[in-house]
Amino acid sequence: MRTSIFGLALLATTALAVPAQAEELGGGFSVSGNAALVTDYRFRGVSFSDEDIAIQGGIDLEHDSGFYVGTWASSIEDSPVFGHTELDIYAGWSGEITSGLTLDVGVLAYIYPNGNVGDADYVEPYASLSYSIGPAEITTGIAYAPSQNAIGNDDNTYVYGDISVGIPQTPITVSGHLGYTNGSLSIDNDDDYVDWSLGAEAAFGMLSVGVAYVSTAVNGPLTDGTVVGTLGVSF
Repeated sequence: MRTSIFGLALLATTALAVPAQAEELGGGFSVSGNAALVTDYRFRGVSFSDEDIAIQGGIDLEHDSGFYVGTWASSIEDSPVFGHTELDIYAGWSGEITSGLTLDVGVLAYIYPNGNVGDADYVEPYASLSYSIGPAEITTGIAYAPSQNAIGNDDNTYVYGDISVGIPQTPITVSGHLGYTNGSLSIDNDDDYVDWSLGAEAAFGMLSVGVAYVSTAVNGPLTDGTVVGTLGVSF
């Protein structure tokens, strides 16, 4: 569910999401997983892998009622504070509240298990609304991190909008993303910044190939615009 939580914003994060293939477990439960190799792990426009290749993957447990729990991890640039791995754990509820309109609400914990200097872990509740119109889906969402030690004892708000359109009779989906960060997770001592991306994905069964141009309004070695490629598999 991480990709549905953030739409193209985390795209995750990087480039594009891999739709998971859920396996029924009985009792209304199903499990799905995903893995990807990306040329750069971009989180809200900022490179977390020092513009190097990253390996990512996750697993989700969902119930027919709409409740879900999951975890997702990525390699990152090794540092004393964050270590070399990001581990996300999340739980929430997602469901259609009226025809074509889906609500997704939950909470996500960012954990850096290999960091050995200071406190880097923090928690961020989120909510989003998605509306489907034919082959198009429009999503708007917000993620709010309350004041915590790891983010400088201040809060942070991230709002975003995504649009994706499947091209009829092809395996290709094109997409766009616009995000705005305000608060303690801003960069270069700014109070806020904007990130955006444009991308396309081709899905072939369990496999997918994606490419996206990701950028921010902040000039810097880890925030300048770049092309991010993704090779993904879902299971």
